[in-house]
Amino acid sequence: MPDPSRRPPSPFFRWAMLVFVSLAMFGNYYVYDCIEPITDLLSKQLGFSDSNIGLLQAIYSFPNIIMVLVGGYLVDRLGARRAIFLFGSTCLFGAAVTVLSGTLAGSLIERLVMPVASLVMLVGHLFGASMQLPSSTLLVMATGRLIFGVGAESLIVAVTTAIAKWFRGKELSFAFGINLMIARGGTLLAQSSPSWAGFAYKSWRTPLLISVGFATFCVIGALIYWGMEVYAERNYELAQAGPTDKVVFSDLFKFGVSFWYIVALCVVFYSAIFPFETFAYKFFLHTHGAPLEVGGMLVGSLTFCTMFGTPLLGLLVDKIGKRALLMMLGSVLLVPVYLMMAYTHTQASLYLPMAMMGIAFSLIPAVIWPSVAYIVDQNKLGTAYGLMTVIQNIGLFGFNLLIGWANDHGHASAANPGGYHLGMWIFSILGFLGLLFAFLLRQRELGPHGHGLETITASNG
Repeated sequence: MPDPSRRPPSPFFRWAMLVFVSLAMFGNYYVYDCIEPITDLLSKQLGFSDSNIGLLQAIYSFPNIIMVLVGGYLVDRLGARRAIFLFGSTCLFGAAVTVLSGTLAGSLIERLVMPVASLVMLVGHLFGASMQLPSSTLLVMATGRLIFGVGAESLIVAVTTAIAKWFRGKELSFAFGINLMIARGGTLLAQSSPSWAGFAYKSWRTPLLISVGFATFCVIGALIYWGMEVYAERNYELAQAGPTDKVVFSDLFKFGVSFWYIVALCVVFYSAIFPFETFAYKFFLHTHGAPLEVGGMLVGSLTFCTMFGTPLLGLLVDKIGKRALLMMLGSVLLVPVYLMMAYTHTQASLYLPMAMMGIAFSLIPAVIWPSVAYIVDQNKLGTAYGLMTVIQNIGLFGFNLLIGWANDHGHASAANPGGYHLGMWIFSILGFLGLLFAFLLRQRELGPHGHGLETITASNG
C-alpha cells in the first residue's frame, strides 16, 4: 500500500533520472552505428567483401529475433535497474570483443567461440554471404557484434520499463521523446565521427576503440540509474512499471488486417533505411567521390531530421489525422531517391534525394508506431509492439545480407560504380512495396472495418 508519509519524486529528480538512464541508450546507439563509417577501411585493410560487412550489421539483428520474445520477461524477473546493468554490460563486452581482432585476447576469444563460428558460417551461406572458412578477424568481429546484439534491444526494453515507472500518468510521451532524442545523439555522433575524429580513420581499429569508450556509457548510465532508484525507493513513493514487450503467442492470430499492413510497411520501410546506411559511406565515396566527412554529414542529416522532425510531425499527425495517407506520402518519397543517387555522379546531386529521405524518415516513424495503439487493444499493445520488433529484426537481418550480396554480385567499387545499381533497385522496390501497403491500409481504414486512423485527432480522440 502507498505510504502517505512519502511524497513522489520531484520533477527535477525524475528528469535527471531520465537523462542518466538515457545515457545507456546513447552508448548503445553509438556502438550500433560505428560500423558504417569504417566500411571502406574494412574493405581496403582487411579485404572484407560487402557480404562480410553486411553480416557484421545483420548478425546484430539475429539474436533479437529471439531476445525480444524474452526481453520483457527478463526485465520483469530481474527488475529494471538490474536488467539495465546486465544488458548494458553485455553491450560493453560485445563492443570490446569486436575491437580485439588480431590481438592475443582476440586469439583466445577465437578459440572459445568456434561454435559461434559455425553459426556465423551457416547464417552467411543461407543468405548468400561469400564466405568459406571465416578469417579470424571476421570471426571475432562477428562474435562481438552478436554479443552486442544480445544486449542492445533488451537494454532498450529495460530502459523503456524504467521510464514508464517514473513517468506514467505524467509526461510519459514527452519523456520517451527526450529519451529517443538523447539516444539518437549517439547515432549522430557515430555517423559524423569522420569529421570530429578524422585522426582515427587511418586504421579500422581506432574508430572501434572509440566506440568502446562510448559503450562505457551503457554501464555508467546503468550504475547511476541504479543508485538513483535505490535512493528513490527509500525516500519516495513510486508508481509501478508498465507492461514490457513480451509476445503472447495466443494473441498472434487475433490481430486484424490493418495491423498486418502496418507490420509489412514497418519491415520494408526500415529495411530500406538502415541497410542503406550500412553501405552509404562506401556508396557515396565510390559513385560520387564524396569523402568520409561529406558522407558522414549526409548520413547524419537523416538522424538529425528524426531527432527534431519526428516529434514535430507527430504533433501535426495528432492535429490532422490522415495517418495512412501520410504513410503513403512517406513511402512515395522513398521510391525515387535511390535511383536518383544511383544514376547521378556529383556530390551536389545527393542533397535533394537525401533531403527527401530525411523527410520520409521523420514522417513514417511519427505515424506508424502510434497508429498501432488505435487498432490494437490496450492489453495487447506489448504483444503487438514486440511482434513488430521481431519481424523488423528479421527484415534488417535479411536485407543487410542481401544488399551486401548484391554489391558483391555487381562487383561494386570506385572503378565500377554501376555495381551498386542492383542494391539501389532493391531499395526502390522496398519503397514501392511500402507505398502499396500504405495504400491497402488506407483503403481498409476508409471502409467499414476501419479504426479511425484517418479521422481521429487530438481534439476528437
